[in-house]
Amino acid sequence: MNGIKITGTGSYAPPLVVTNDDLAEILDTSDEWIFSRTGIKTRRYNGGRPNFEMAVQAAQNALESARITVLDIDYIIVSTSTPDFLYPNTACLVQRLIGAENAACLDINAACTGFVSGLEIARGLLYSGYDRILFIASECLSKQVDFTDRATCVLFGDEAGAVILERDENKIFASFMKAKGVSPSIVSAMFRMINNAKKTT
Repeated sequence: MNGIKITGTGSYAPPLVVTNDDLAEILDTSDEWIFSRTGIKTRRYNGGRPNFEMAVQAAQNALESARITVLDIDYIIVSTSTPDFLYPNTACLVQRLIGAENAACLDINAACTGFVSGLEIARGLLYSGYDRILFIASECLSKQVDFTDRATCVLFGDEAGAVILERDENKIFASFMKAKGVSPSIVSAMFRMINNAKKTT
């Protein structure tokens, strides 16, 4: 048996709410166009604040939910594809700001699969000897999207979620993961996004 359990949860959503009508002021789009294709009415933006601040807020809420202290945390994992710095990693920034001095730190970048990838990594760490893991997924995508592309920029926002994970030897944990890589069309789109960003800086 190699199960895990969630003993606390926390989240943080920035206060800035951006509606479809707000985006329609800068794009050739409308609330009806966006909602009929995506089901999205609003999204949250972090307003230029650092991603790690959202991660810290979610972490503190998860600790409160689990009714534990930061010194009970053995390991911090942060999943993000929008870190504020290449180094130090976001997990180390969270550790410093919440005072989790007993914790090791690790960042992962798995984009949309970040949460399930983090759970798999956390399970391995828990059964290698760690007792309690703080796992955070935090994304600040508003600073990366191309606001001239109405097909993509309407989809993304900013938010963070966190969980406290422990072993649960009465449950079975099973997973099967694989990847298909990145298609050429996605690679081309990424390079266009990078080039557009360079032109505006």
